[in-house]
Amino acid sequence: MTTNVSTTPSYQQLPIIDLSAADRGPQARALLHAQLHSAAHDVGFFQLVGHGVPAAEVGALLSAMRRFFALPEGERLAIDNVRSPHFRGYTRTGDERTGGSRDWRDQLDIGAERPARIPGAGEPAYWWLEGPNQWPDSLPELRAAALRWVERLSSVAERLLHELLASIGAPADFYDPIFGERAHPHLKLVRYPGSAGDGADQGVGAHKDYGFLTLLLQDKVGGLQVQREDGVFHDVPPLEGAFVVNLGELLEVATNGYFVATNHRVVSPPGATERFSVPFFYNPRLDARVEPLVFPHASTAPGITDDPSNPLFAEYGYNELKGKLRAHPLVAERHHGNLLTPA
Repeated sequence: MTTNVSTTPSYQQLPIIDLSAADRGPQARALLHAQLHSAAHDVGFFQLVGHGVPAAEVGALLSAMRRFFALPEGERLAIDNVRSPHFRGYTRTGDERTGGSRDWRDQLDIGAERPARIPGAGEPAYWWLEGPNQWPDSLPELRAAALRWVERLSSVAERLLHELLASIGAPADFYDPIFGERAHPHLKLVRYPGSAGDGADQGVGAHKDYGFLTLLLQDKVGGLQVQREDGVFHDVPPLEGAFVVNLGELLEVATNGYFVATNHRVVSPPGATERFSVPFFYNPRLDARVEPLVFPHASTAPGITDDPSNPLFAEYGYNELKGKLRAHPLVAERHHGNLLTPA
């Protein structure tokens, strides 16, 4: 499969969808559904505007994030994710892996703030993924802004999922029971520090996300690329005020491939240019089983992607555990040496 980069990037390469159209009457909502149906079935990615997230909340999160990455390295390493059996905390540049190769970025991984759950005898190992976050002592505003963002984007994603399901004639609330209070959202605060000294340009390698929906806030630097149906990785130029949305593997499983989970990657910015991004992953409960969606187009679904190196699991926790063990080998080695990717 070719992985050439498009030389003619354009905002029009991804659909731009206005979620607020859902509130502007039947005609506007019908057009929204037509756009969502096409974007989710044909592309798996789009730009979302009209989401209602206040600019003040965006600014507060970005400001706190930049202050975090400006902290002395020792303060960041005090919350190194290698200390956490729950895969929470700070990951140093180069310590995360995608496709077996290092990602040239550092980041802070945050989830729902809950007590540690250590799996008992006979319980699935994915319960290790539930636990407390790690926060820098000197930046209490980061905790407040990040947890507020998790709550805000969970609401946006829930609304978007309802409209996506309705757009293909499915019950909008079909998957509500597997979310709720025990949903497993995931937030990353990410810095790409520029190009690696050895010339490698993998900011993050090509991959698919393993939940339901991802909503990405990116800065003005660019570098995100999406693999389209032509097999080419196309640039996704930043669009002010928009979230880049992509569908995860669980929606592909849920619709038997009618909705598309699409490969994407980030190319490191040139030289010493920094890039900041904030991906938010809307995921169900760890023990949720994703039942097949009932919808009028189900008979035309092509089936899920067949990739022996990346098995898909209907029980969400196994999907995420698979990804975490691959992406964070230092955490896996220190805390979970006895765990294997579920077969």
